[in-house]
Amino acid sequence: MSEQNNDRKVSLACAVLTVSDTRTAGNDTSGNWLAETLARDGHDCVRRDLVKDNIYLIRRIVSDWIADPEVQVIVITGGTGFSHRDSTPEAVTALLDKEIPGFGELFRHVSYQEIGSSTIQSRALAGYANDTLIFCLPGSTGACETAWKHILREQLDSRHKPCNFATHLQNSGRSR
Repeated sequence: MSEQNNDRKVSLACAVLTVSDTRTAGNDTSGNWLAETLARDGHDCVRRDLVKDNIYLIRRIVSDWIADPEVQVIVITGGTGFSHRDSTPEAVTALLDKEIPGFGELFRHVSYQEIGSSTIQSRALAGYANDTLIFCLPGSTGACETAWKHILREQLDSRHKPCNFATHLQNSGRSR
């Protein structure tokens, strides 16, 4: 890991994808919250989309963003539940070079404090593909807030010690 300026926060180029059969641009509360929060915390939301919960439609968009050199981080909200229509994990897992198993485990741990055993039905996950970080979150705004507050804010902050994902992006050659 190379030395970096501890005082300088790196702005990451992020994409937000909402997976839903019912949400529209007008009522996408979790996607709007994520885009606004990323900007408020100094990152750029360079791509934004909404897609039906369909494995192949999700894969098409995520594949395009993984291949896009302008996108460093993809945050997906929705489609991680346990219903027959929820297909985000199946769509994304096939695209990953590496999975980050601790993300889903940690998310469910912190989520348990808020929603109890219902968190067992969350299939939140994260991974890495073509030097792009991908985080799959539940579709509720509350779940997105939980993930941001307890995991993503620090892990996307290049100043967070002892380690963070932003540093990996800087060292991967995909930094902006």
